[in-house]
This record gives sequence, structure tokens and C-alpha cells, in this order.
Amino acid sequence: MKTLKNVMLLNAVSSGATGLGLIFFPDFFASLFEIKSTVPFVETGIFLAVFATLVFAVGIKNPINAGAVRFVIALDTLWVIASFTVVLFQMFSLSLIGYLMIAGVALWVAAMAYLQTAGVKQLTVSK
Repeated sequence: MKTLKNVMLLNAVSSGATGLGLIFFPDFFASLFEIKSTVPFVETGIFLAVFATLVFAVGIKNPINAGAVRFVIALDTLWVIASFTVVLFQMFSLSLIGYLMIAGVALWVAAMAYLQTAGVKQLTVSK
């Protein structure tokens, strides 16, 4: 299904771009979040780069593998839960901008998970 492929590719590109931004500009993000260590940004960036590669690989398959898409959805869902946990409990003493950025990314990831879920449902209905 073309729409699901497009959503998967959008997820891959946005995750990859975010990951590369975190890897190459960790000082900028540490400053925004008002923390000293850049390590969490680099580590998160590496995770996102690997995740983006996975999502891209799943998205270009023909036919697309519903089980692999569900795995990506599960990872996206875990990201959203972890992000809102950090924001809700104000973990790590971050700046307001940091918490808002985490919440904003979580909303984007939730939208990706929602659209992927709708796409995988269409995929399984059309079989």
C-alpha cells in the first residue's frame, strides 16, 4: 500500500534527520535543555539513526511486511510512553524548552504510529 510506504518513509526521514541533528549538534541541544552532558543526545541520535535505517528497510519492501510494521509501531509507542513519562514527572531537571521539545517529538511519533496502524489495518484488509 503506497500510503503506508509513504508514512514509513516519512518516519524514516524524520527519525534520521533528528538523529543526525542530535549526533552532530549535541552541544546545541544540551544548551537548549540546560544540561551539561552531551552524551544523552549523542546516544539518542545513534538510536534514532539505527531506527531510521530499520524503518526505511521496512518501508521499501514490496510487499510490505505487516509484522515488521507492527514492530516499528511498538517501538514508536514505547518512545511516546517514555517521552510523556519524562515530561509528566519532569525527570532529569530539564528546561521548559527541553520538555516542550520532548512533548512535541512525542506527538509527532504518536502521529506516525497512528498513521502506520491505519495503514497496516488497510494492508491486512486488502489481502
